[in-house]
Amino acid sequence: MQPRLLIVEDDPALAELLVWHFEAEGYQIEKTGDGEEALLLATETPPDAIILDWMLEQISGIEVCRRLRRNPELASIPIIMLTARGEEEDRIRGLETGADDYMTKPFSPRELVARLTAVMRRSRPALAGKTLRVDDLELDPIAHRVRRGGTEIPLGPTEFRLLQHFMERPGRVLSRAQLVNGVWGHDSDIEERTVDVQVKRLRAALNKTGGADLIRTVRSAGYSLG
Repeated sequence: MQPRLLIVEDDPALAELLVWHFEAEGYQIEKTGDGEEALLLATETPPDAIILDWMLEQISGIEVCRRLRRNPELASIPIIMLTARGEEEDRIRGLETGADDYMTKPFSPRELVARLTAVMRRSRPALAGKTLRVDDLELDPIAHRVRRGGTEIPLGPTEFRLLQHFMERPGRVLSRAQLVNGVWGHDSDIEERTVDVQVKRLRAALNKTGGADLIRTVRSAGYSLG
């Protein structure tokens, strides 16, 4: 499953350079040069990570970072800040505001890719091949195996991706639109009704062992695991 990356950079040339490098690494990209739009995009479809320029017009990158960290649904998204400010106080301020890492312009795009990979491995264990666990449920992203209470549960490819998406975000309420984007892809023509069908199938598979229902339906909002 492609990780989704939001690039917030108001320099068109640099933004396109970053898009090229990260798409080559398998990321699904969304970009904007506007802080307000970045907040809107992140709220509508939370990305897996954000590259955020400090110097944006109207609303600064540091303020965007601050607002993201105040939102419980978005607070855990990895953020790397980009800036021309190289002073120690500025780096400390960026990190204290909630950025996970900080790079000063000019920088190597390859190093930025490496740093983001490292940050995401810490925040999304599945990217590092680590087994995900929620209650008595285990998912091995390398062997593509799911167990509940020690009993293996056979899942189809779509059900597996859906469960992995849930398990990487335990407790978070995910809308149908967010699930479509995260599991099938932003350009998919999958209807949101299809999500209900797949969640029903996944729920039935997980409950065959007789345990409690781990998938919670949140009326008018979506679904949550755990």
